[in-house]
Amino acid sequence: MNHVDIWIDNTPVSVAADKTIMQAAEQIGIRIPRLCYHPELSIEGACRVCIVEVEGVNKFLASCANKVWAGMRVKTNSPEIRQARRDIVELILDNHPMECQTCERDGNCELQDLAYSQGVRERVFEGKRKRHAIEASSASVIRNAEKCILCRRCVRVCSEVQGIHNLSQLHRGFHTVVAPAFEDAMVDSVCINCGQCINVCPTAAFLEKPHTEAVWAALADPKKFVVAHTAPAIRAALGEGFNLAPGTPCVGKTVTALRRLGFDAVFDTNFGADLTIVEEANEFVHRLEKGENLPLLTSCSPGWIKFMEHFYPEMIPYASSCKSPMSMLSTLLKTYYAEKEGKDPHDIFVVGIMPCVAKKFEAERPELCLSDGTPYTDAVLTTRETIWMIKAYGINFVHLPDGEFDNPLGYSSGAADIFGTTGGVMEAALRTAAEKLTGEPLTDLNFTEVRQAEGLKEATIRIGDLDVNVAVANGLNNAKIILDKVKAGDKQYHIIELMACPGGCIGGGGQPYPPEGYYVLDREINKLRAQALYSIDEMKKVRTSHNNPFIKQLYQDYLGEPGGDKAHHVLHTTYTPREPRGIK
Repeated sequence: MNHVDIWIDNTPVSVAADKTIMQAAEQIGIRIPRLCYHPELSIEGACRVCIVEVEGVNKFLASCANKVWAGMRVKTNSPEIRQARRDIVELILDNHPMECQTCERDGNCELQDLAYSQGVRERVFEGKRKRHAIEASSASVIRNAEKCILCRRCVRVCSEVQGIHNLSQLHRGFHTVVAPAFEDAMVDSVCINCGQCINVCPTAAFLEKPHTEAVWAALADPKKFVVAHTAPAIRAALGEGFNLAPGTPCVGKTVTALRRLGFDAVFDTNFGADLTIVEEANEFVHRLEKGENLPLLTSCSPGWIKFMEHFYPEMIPYASSCKSPMSMLSTLLKTYYAEKEGKDPHDIFVVGIMPCVAKKFEAERPELCLSDGTPYTDAVLTTRETIWMIKAYGINFVHLPDGEFDNPLGYSSGAADIFGTTGGVMEAALRTAAEKLTGEPLTDLNFTEVRQAEGLKEATIRIGDLDVNVAVANGLNNAKIILDKVKAGDKQYHIIELMACPGGCIGGGGQPYPPEGYYVLDREINKLRAQALYSIDEMKKVRTSHNNPFIKQLYQDYLGEPGGDKAHHVLHTTYTPREPRGIK
């Protein structure tokens, strides 16, 4: 790549010719303010907060959208630029609700940080302000257009990363709003509830539907036996909410914190992950031997499932019928565990601690309920909600001792831990399927061929005498690439893992907003979270799901054989083609 020599604030710098002014400035330690910019999304250039002066140009230039050229002389700071930036921020703020102290993003808001850094200390423009009702029809996502600053990050992530195209900018001028087509309610749209719009939003225009009050109420109800179970990705990210470095494993502290919040029992969703793998590996081997309904589509992502139901309903017969680990464990808590402990399942209040806002939607699916309509999962807390509850209770998370999960539904293999990162479900399934196909224990449990799938990865893995073609995709635009190949017959796959969120569950829509220096969708922070899960896996004595002794006991005492009638009734589900409710 050719380099050019430029000057930024009188400092010479040699920079690749395809870099923007903003990128060049960062090379010498200058961070130009920005709002609509996101390194993983296309350039919008809408907010104009990142303006700079360029010698010989008679207007300010957006540094995010303009590339460098040889001999360019740039000023990133001058009285005129600082005033112009401040004016822009003041105009944004004066069309924004004055409720920072009661906003969920207070203290973690990019607009708030920007106002502080630009020295905005008063609201100077009074007058008419945009007004919109809060739209809370979705099971997972709340849209508050009054807090929208029209940066279009949500529009871009929904289209460019997820390929859903559910959001767009409607109307013009003062009446401009970001919403689904025709300003339909989110529940009537093709929203898959992934929550990536929440993650990239710099304010609080998108938020998860809160379940915290329902959980507080259950914890205060002496008639309720309140149970929590925690997803694999939680243990790699919860510590970020307490200033621990990204990728710090926090299993034991999380268990202790949940007990101190008042939960009567704390189990591990990983047990459900092990169970999922045993059932799914059995399903895969059965299909492989019969040569039918291949490739097997595997996932624990409810966002992917809804995406399939909307856009690829013809692929439903290929999807694994296994419930997700959350739904499997929640089902067991209100069937097997309730019977074992002599409890009425209606008195057990089950809370899933998840990295994913789509799990709130999954919990409400009618096929995941008792026969009387009572959901197996009563509430879902995201990682962010869980962090807030721990802080609200005054618990000093960093100094907590390590606790242990309750058994029998709290013991898991290392294979279950890696469920939380892209490729992890595939690797866990291959560990069990390989032993089932060959009848011999594996000498090497690490299927590194399916790791570090940055969007999309394909591989052929030799198992015994078979060459098994596999693919791993995360981010639904990548899922489209694979599924379109399958439909076109371009390649014969045997098993495909699909995750809605970039990086898998570690990049879920309910994970902590990243610390300074990182962005949501940032591959680096997801790599650190993934490394935490792989390190937990490596340290465990049992690293294959089918060798979990409590899983074996569960089949012996309650479920019968993997894939048998009882196991299928308790652990499997169905999916249905769907269209937006507003379309007839």
